[in-house]
Amino acid sequence: MGKYRKSTVMPDDHGRFHWFPKMLATSFGAGFLPVAPGTWGALVAIVLWLPLYIWASPVVAVSVTAAAVVIYGIAGTWASGVAEKYWGEDPVVACADETVGQWLSLLPVIGGICPWWEILLSLALFRFFDIFKPLGIRAVEKIPGGAGMMADDVLAGIYSAVILLIINMKFYYV
Repeated sequence: MGKYRKSTVMPDDHGRFHWFPKMLATSFGAGFLPVAPGTWGALVAIVLWLPLYIWASPVVAVSVTAAAVVIYGIAGTWASGVAEKYWGEDPVVACADETVGQWLSLLPVIGGICPWWEILLSLALFRFFDIFKPLGIRAVEKIPGGAGMMADDVLAGIYSAVILLIINMKFYYV
């Protein structure tokens, strides 16, 4: 298992993979985009989250983001497990885990308090941890099935969020 996936060829399930778990596993189709499907999955998270940053109060933004992490985390874990049955172990197009991890990394980025560039920093930190897998991230991806696919990105999102929280506490919350 791992994010160093062997093939970037779009898997063919011969029409047997039901559209609902397929859309969940691929972050609403973003995983089918060419080149770097994990980054596309993270960008889906940012695009869906951006209205919260712009218009929602901090409490609403954090609450809705946390709820999205839990709900899509559970649904994406299930859908990613189903995807493995049709497309093989840790398929490249299954990027729901990146969407959830990116939302986790955005939790400390509060509209009206944090500058917009922290969104880009959040993406850079998350993708760094997701790609290089330091600090035990590689170990948790060995969990079998959809749970392992989700676990490493959740941990990458948590590490990213901690760094952003430290930055924010130092500069904005004092």
